[in-house]
Amino acid sequence: MPKVIEQKVKKQAVIENGVAYLALKVAHKLYGKAPVGLQAAEFSRVQKMARQQHDLEARVLVAIEARDAVVPQASLNAAMDEIRSRYPNEDDFVDDLARNGLNEPGFAAAIERELKVEAILEKVATRANKVSDTDVELYYRYHPDQFRRPETRLARHILITINETIAENTRNAARQRIEAIAARLAKEPQRFEEQALKHSECPTALQGGTLGELPRGKLFPELDKALFAMQTGEVSGVLESELGFHVLRCDAITEAGVLSLDQARPYIRKLMEQKRKRVCQQAWAKQLLEG
Repeated sequence: MPKVIEQKVKKQAVIENGVAYLALKVAHKLYGKAPVGLQAAEFSRVQKMARQQHDLEARVLVAIEARDAVVPQASLNAAMDEIRSRYPNEDDFVDDLARNGLNEPGFAAAIERELKVEAILEKVATRANKVSDTDVELYYRYHPDQFRRPETRLARHILITINETIAENTRNAARQRIEAIAARLAKEPQRFEEQALKHSECPTALQGGTLGELPRGKLFPELDKALFAMQTGEVSGVLESELGFHVLRCDAITEAGVLSLDQARPYIRKLMEQKRKRVCQQAWAKQLLEG
């Protein structure tokens, strides 16, 4: 094969791998599945968006701002290793790439390209206007609803599931087990974490049954209603949800309130900085497309 033709073939292969990688990302973002699982119309839309994104990235990579952009090999290796870690073994990783029209060298090149584009956009974002203290204070004043803090409860639970195919988890057996746990905790509520670790059939057992700090509406309705009627340190009776039987403990109550300006300041500054960076990057990208 003549060298010129060989170079063209290699270049086309790189482009196709890049588009396939972007199509994979777009498909998961829009439809929550890989391109191979899409309907014809969905697939067509994803391919169109992937090619548009690839064309924009091509312009980014030849812009003046891309002159000094380099992806350290360590960054590329870390990104590849993180993606590989999602698979049980190397064969599954390679097979999944093949199902999505990718190979390992092409995938690595697509990742490197993505990291380089991100680095260039970050460089462009440094041109964004700085966020001043006055900007932060004005944002706080004109967006008061964003800083209202709902009442929350720090909660733990113990779960015994119902499964009629397992002797100790039939409905009656599960009920007896949870009632025995509830009776122990009624006498010694300080043993909640120990009992969760020993008996709970929820992954939170390893953290002493910790559910975290919860606002209203995050739990099953039966549990939510009980939790927000409890006092600090109180242990519930037996509760039932679609998962099975529970016992709850309310560890702490944080009353509803409004964040002060000092409390909200870091959040506002970060939010405004990110928004200004995006606006700056979008304006720059628009100029590339129009140029």
